[in-house]
Amino acid sequence: MIYHITTQLAWEDAQKNGKYEAESLQKEGFIHMSHEHQIEGVLARYFQGKTELVRLFVDESKLDSEIKNELSPSLQETFPHVYGAINLDAVVDVENL
Repeated sequence: MIYHITTQLAWEDAQKNGKYEAESLQKEGFIHMSHEHQIEGVLARYFQGKTELVRLFVDESKLDSEIKNELSPSLQETFPHVYGAINLDAVVDVENL
């Protein structure tokens, strides 16, 4: 299982569009994901003070797009990146944060 933090609005848009595409997909070529033990740090670094957030639980085995575990040089930690849209059937749970 890998995870992605996004807004409730972005998740609702994904459901209307039939797939989830983060802004980073167009800008960087992939969607930033996290392992469970990385969620707390991601929330602290990128989402502090933000509201109406959700955590997507993504089953890697159901993803249509390629996943690569890549090093974040600034953190010296490996994070999963999804190179393409996230098909909705790969999202097995959604948690309000």
